[in-house]
Amino acid sequence: MKLLRHIPFLKAVFLNSITAFGGPQGHYAMNLKTFVRQRRYISEKELMEYNAFCQLLPGASSAQVIMLIGYKRGGLPLSILTLFIWIMPAAIIMGGFSFLLQHLDNQGKDNDIFKFIQPMAVGFLAYASLISFRQAIHNPITRVIFLISGIATYLFFKTPWIFPALIVLGGFFTNLSDKRIPQKDNIRQEIKWGNIWLFALIFVVAGILSEISRKNDWETRRPLNLFENMYRYGSMVFGGGQVLIPMLYEQYVERPKAPRVQKKNEDKDQSVVVIDKEDFYTGAGVVRAVPGPVFSFASFIGGMAMKDRGTGWQILGITIATIAIFLPSALLVLFFFPIWNNLKKYAVVYRSLEGINATVVGIMAASTLYMMNDIALLGLKTINILNISIIISTFLLLSFTRLPAPLVVFICLLLGVVF
Repeated sequence: MKLLRHIPFLKAVFLNSITAFGGPQGHYAMNLKTFVRQRRYISEKELMEYNAFCQLLPGASSAQVIMLIGYKRGGLPLSILTLFIWIMPAAIIMGGFSFLLQHLDNQGKDNDIFKFIQPMAVGFLAYASLISFRQAIHNPITRVIFLISGIATYLFFKTPWIFPALIVLGGFFTNLSDKRIPQKDNIRQEIKWGNIWLFALIFVVAGILSEISRKNDWETRRPLNLFENMYRYGSMVFGGGQVLIPMLYEQYVERPKAPRVQKKNEDKDQSVVVIDKEDFYTGAGVVRAVPGPVFSFASFIGGMAMKDRGTGWQILGITIATIAIFLPSALLVLFFFPIWNNLKKYAVVYRSLEGINATVVGIMAASTLYMMNDIALLGLKTINILNISIIISTFLLLSFTRLPAPLVVFICLLLGVVF
């Protein structure tokens, strides 16, 4: 009976999930319209505070905000149900798209309709990098962190430890000085970190099982690797899906080609998870036209990772990837929100976030340049000129017009048919 009184709220969440385009910024606007101004479930001040709090955490910030709205309305059960409703439409669409892409490949049908999705995806990432640069790079230390993280990312893109290492160092260096963000309030209550143990336990156990399954060549190696990869990235991605995409590109497209990885797996029957470059770019482009969280791109990756094993395994891959990418976001926000009023008294948190954001922008900018290497750009061939034009046009349309992102995707699909 308690759930019945929340049906209007859950209906509003579902309508948001199928109409909210534009990433975290677009989602914030939709939340403001739906939950503040139309239905008055929360105040504008509360929504702003939720949004600010979730920016401090890694993971899918839009999903975390929507969870907190549900948490306020009906506690933990409603918060979990809210998350499920929010992510399912996008996850189903992107998971279903992995089946469609596989079907087209199996039938030997022409996939030229998607050929301009790849440069379009790079244009989107370039635009996101510019927007993030304007928001995060505003003083000498953030400029230095941006440059160093960008150069390091480009040079060591295939090295799996580079992203977490840069994020940790970025947060550390902005805490070397307390002049920009001084500690003003007295801390009266010690933060209790006990609840974070579940999050850490899953992280460690997933990593151990993933490595054991690789060494022993288990049949379940690929799903275990997939869960560990997605959970790890869901635990350390600051900046939303725009940052997740280049990180997954490194993990599933570039890293499997590294000699060290190939040598470690040369005597194994169960292969490492690898995604075809063209398929990756196609999914990264299509997710821009899908409402809801950009993190749903993980559902597509999960499906493509298991496509050679049959329908059941492919559905399993979609399910594992979806759960693993969103689970850290849920655990972190539900564990830390009860201590938010105490946590926000620590200036060290805001100083760390300043450096982390600068690092993230450097990673995004370098990833944009690196991913351009995989698209035909050089020479005077028609396809090269068109690819360059698509990247530039996508960037300009997003920067200087109000053209919706799904319409940009539709135009690039149409160009694939024409050319």
